[in-house]
Amino acid sequence: MSLLCLVILAIPGQLFDVSRCGGTSRPFKGRYKKNFFTYHEILFIEPRHRPTPTLHSPNPLHHAPIPTLLARLTGPMLLGIVAIHAFNLIDTFFIGMLGTDALAAVSFTFPVTFVITSLAMGLGAGLSAVLGHTLGQGRHEEAARFTTDALFLAVLLIVVLAPLGALTITPLFRLLGASGPLIALIHDYMAIWYLTMPLLVLPMVGNAAMRATGDTRTPSLIMAMAGLLNGLLDPLLIFGWGPLPALGIKGAAIASSLSWLMATLGSLHILYRREQLLRLQLSAKPQLLLHWQAMLHVALPAAFTNMLNPLANALLMVLFAGLGTEAVAAYGAASRVEALLLIVMMALSSVLAPFVSQNTGAGHPLRARAALMLAMRFAIVFQLLLYAMLWLLAPYIGPLFSRNPAVIGAITLYLSLVPLGYGCQALVMLLASALNGVRASAISLLFNSLRLFGFLLPAAWIGAKLGGLGGIYTGILLANLAVGILAYLYALTRFEPLCRRRCP
Repeated sequence: MSLLCLVILAIPGQLFDVSRCGGTSRPFKGRYKKNFFTYHEILFIEPRHRPTPTLHSPNPLHHAPIPTLLARLTGPMLLGIVAIHAFNLIDTFFIGMLGTDALAAVSFTFPVTFVITSLAMGLGAGLSAVLGHTLGQGRHEEAARFTTDALFLAVLLIVVLAPLGALTITPLFRLLGASGPLIALIHDYMAIWYLTMPLLVLPMVGNAAMRATGDTRTPSLIMAMAGLLNGLLDPLLIFGWGPLPALGIKGAAIASSLSWLMATLGSLHILYRREQLLRLQLSAKPQLLLHWQAMLHVALPAAFTNMLNPLANALLMVLFAGLGTEAVAAYGAASRVEALLLIVMMALSSVLAPFVSQNTGAGHPLRARAALMLAMRFAIVFQLLLYAMLWLLAPYIGPLFSRNPAVIGAITLYLSLVPLGYGCQALVMLLASALNGVRASAISLLFNSLRLFGFLLPAAWIGAKLGGLGGIYTGILLANLAVGILAYLYALTRFEPLCRRRCP
């Protein structure tokens, strides 16, 4: 339904008749002045006459009608996100069968694993933004050298972080509140996790490189196959079968590692053989450092952006805790429903970044802007339709999570109120992704920080003081509406000039 809506929405979207339009390139004249952007902007300088692209030529990202293209790219991405969620659920299900202690031990690892995952996602965003821009210019050899250098940087960072993590397992998790019996289980799990951490990061960054080429299908298939392998190995290694001993929580870590290994091999094989985006040697040191700086310019703000939501949720939880256990339980359940309601927007935002980066690289700022505005209109309409259905179903969802009347009432109130603002929340997600695509992740970080710490948390705190639980929900809704409007206005007025400045 969501993909059909995206195509239908494009009909009035011919307000911007740019599904095949471009923008004027600005040929490079003279030298750049030495400023903050000097060292990464110089990577995108090219002659007046560009070489003919050798990858996916003619590139549909530059010429295909925007609505159908976004719909076609979003579908596989949606599958990939579902596969990742399934991966996590499978692990949780089988570890839960080991008992409460094992489940609690793995739950304690979530903050640490989330930090590493956020770093990997940030590195992927940095690689995707620069690579998409370079491919948009048709400079395939430069793109291949950049991808090789970027993947090496990802491995280098993890190789440095992994031993530090392994050496601090006990003190770190004691600091997080884990008790003596759980520490041993955590150590069993995390020792293997840290050892095989590069196998987690490499496919995440490598798949981002594939998405930068406009291929969302292959990365999704790789993650789906990894999730399937994990589901097959978990019971065999956790509980044992035939000659395989029961390894308990260690078996869960080994199963995940083997599935990551498969994903790593698949990702690297595609990048090397099919896309020809890997080389067997690194760039010379000056170019290598330029590549790393260009990647980190996007990656670090993007990684911090990924870490903001859990931090804000933790602070929100403090407000809910002040209203009782029922309020905390209701918020936890409603958050799980929220993740499902925003999954299409997550997929669409993941597609938007490579689309924008390739089109700015190809000198099509109007096309990049048109895609963002179309995605934003779709987000509003789609999320309002979801809200209408959810408003009718809200009284029946609460009993699925609890039998406590107070919890059911709180869940119903949340789902009747807060999702009205999910369309505006999606506007911020889409703008942030598009900003990453034009290598303006610092502005993306600013918008997300503004939403969470400038609007959402203060509004929720004021709401708690004025209206208790309902006041918090109202505050969250109003904050999302306010920042969503700001995001839309920014996209409407400032995004195209930003794209033009990033065009070659």
